[in-house]
Amino acid sequence: MATIINGKVVSQKIKDALKTRVAEVTPKPGLAVVLVGNNPGSQVYVGNKEKACQEISFYSQKVVLPETVSEEALLSTVRRLNGDPSIHGILVQFPLPERLKHMEEIIIREINPEKDVDGFHPINVGKLVTCKGTVCGDLFLPCTPAGIVRLLDEYHIPIAGQHAVILGRSNLVGKPVGMLLLARDATVTFCHSKTKNIKEITKQADILIAAIGKENFVDASFIKKDVVIIDVGINRTAHGLIGDVDFQSVEPLASAITPVPGGVGPMTIAMLMENLWKAYNYQTRREDTKV
Repeated sequence: MATIINGKVVSQKIKDALKTRVAEVTPKPGLAVVLVGNNPGSQVYVGNKEKACQEISFYSQKVVLPETVSEEALLSTVRRLNGDPSIHGILVQFPLPERLKHMEEIIIREINPEKDVDGFHPINVGKLVTCKGTVCGDLFLPCTPAGIVRLLDEYHIPIAGQHAVILGRSNLVGKPVGMLLLARDATVTFCHSKTKNIKEITKQADILIAAIGKENFVDASFIKKDVVIIDVGINRTAHGLIGDVDFQSVEPLASAITPVPGGVGPMTIAMLMENLWKAYNYQTRREDTKV
């Protein structure tokens, strides 16, 4: 029987620790979330971030812009928040409406790297690529990858010397989690849509991370016994949220596994809150920068 890696419990532990620290400071760390249009999924994600801020007693500001907003007005909003001393972290909720898709990379570069709590700015990405071991804790890590590594640590799952196979190579999850694991001395292999003989590779994995957005893609035929499985997939179906991993098929063989929901998802928000606390400390030059 596999150990169930409970992201709800670990994320609550992180938020409780932050709440204790935040109670001692004034003014409070401030997060601004920019939401363009009315994408239902984005509205849910933004609501969850607001809820987490309220729970910890962070200050949060939601900036809602119409789908018809001009490119310049969107950039002006980001620049205004860059200069707002009450805002220590900025994120623009992606995806943007189709007509503004081409702006996503421009917006990422426009955000002040010191307020880049998503960890997507090229400066923070560069620091991630060059980090080693615990030095990675000194920058803004992308939230989902950071949450994955925190879960492995919380459950005392070894990383050094392990073969980590990652299904997916996105800039949001696949690539950065690979860099984090490499920094911790794992051997990392990426698989993607052009990879041949994927099952031959995944069966070598000590740690398998599925982040491809295909429901129930990984079944028992992909894995070896006692593998650790991290399921990043969030696929919305008529039956609810389903991961990239066929949980019922692989759970008897795995040594540990994350469920969907309740695994990686809650950790993404918790790590965003940690990044905001870190950003606040950097910007106010407080000594308590540990999270």
